[in-house]
Amino acid sequence: MRDAVDVTNVLFVCVQNAGRSQIAQRLHELAGGSARSAGSQPAERVHANVAAVFPELASRTPRALSHDDVEWADVVVTMGCGDACPYMPGKRYVDWDLPDPAGGTDDDVRALADEIQRRLDALPTLSRSESCP
Repeated sequence: MRDAVDVTNVLFVCVQNAGRSQIAQRLHELAGGSARSAGSQPAERVHANVAAVFPELASRTPRALSHDDVEWADVVVTMGCGDACPYMPGKRYVDWDLPDPAGGTDDDVRALADEIQRRLDALPTLSRSESCP
């Protein structure tokens, strides 16, 4: 029997909180999930190419990662933030090696969103052995 992780609150973290994590938060919320996103070094705005594909993200302001965000989360999904990503004992961590969409085409952003959706679909069945320490 798998020891499954209860995925209720998901925190998506990338460097600028201007692309990957914003897309993941939006897609997770559209599926009815509870999500937040943040960045280790937030940009001033969501990447223009991401906002072109996801116009609803254009008004969002990237925000800095806080300790409260990590405490709130059941699962922390990191996306390219390396050592700047948070670690809190007792939390589940998953690292998604995904490209930064900055400067990419609309098709690049759509392909990234499709990959994020694929990973989100698998997230509720994540086992402890698949999560990071």
